[in-house]
Amino acid sequence: MKIETKSVAAKDATGGRTEKLPDERIVRSKTTVLQATVALLLERGYGGATVDEVARRSGVAKTTIYRHWPTWTELLRDACSRIGTPLDKPQTGVVKKDVTAILKNLASLLRSAPWATVLPSIIDAAERDPDMAAMYSELQRGYSAVLQDVLSEAVSAGQLPANSDVSTLTAALIGPLFYRRWFSREPVSDAFAEQIIGLLLPPGAV
Repeated sequence: MKIETKSVAAKDATGGRTEKLPDERIVRSKTTVLQATVALLLERGYGGATVDEVARRSGVAKTTIYRHWPTWTELLRDACSRIGTPLDKPQTGVVKKDVTAILKNLASLLRSAPWATVLPSIIDAAERDPDMAAMYSELQRGYSAVLQDVLSEAVSAGQLPANSDVSTLTAALIGPLFYRRWFSREPVSDAFAEQIIGLLLPPGAV
């Protein structure tokens, strides 16, 4: 996240000016606002988080908040990036092992990560607000990018058929986990993740 700088500069041993450093007051202010926004999102979802309430809880004036984040969507994007937990990319180079690790990690996050309770309200808001829709798409790409990379590399390495549609396969692997979490309300277990992989990856995938 980009941090604003003011006229605060470090000096080298000879007293000369070096690169500007972040103003500590700005850093503290932005951190306080982000913490308040994250807390509100986790407590109340998207509908219960407003700039007025963030200002009240953080003690930071609305004018200052808008100076750091010109739009509410930008503040939400930064806050959501703190709520979310990036998926790690496995390094085994074996497609079935790597996909299994990714899906089990995602299943675990859907069971316990704080953002899993917030996401439905963001999806609902995205249906009505183009800016929120763009932000949600950005967040969703962040969670699918690792799996897409692994599948693309597997195609290049000959572990998956050359005509594999990586985008469709990614959706088919991830989709059932989200379906169980928010629609059928069945357990999002590691065993279920393994079942999905067994159904979707071709028998020759290793």
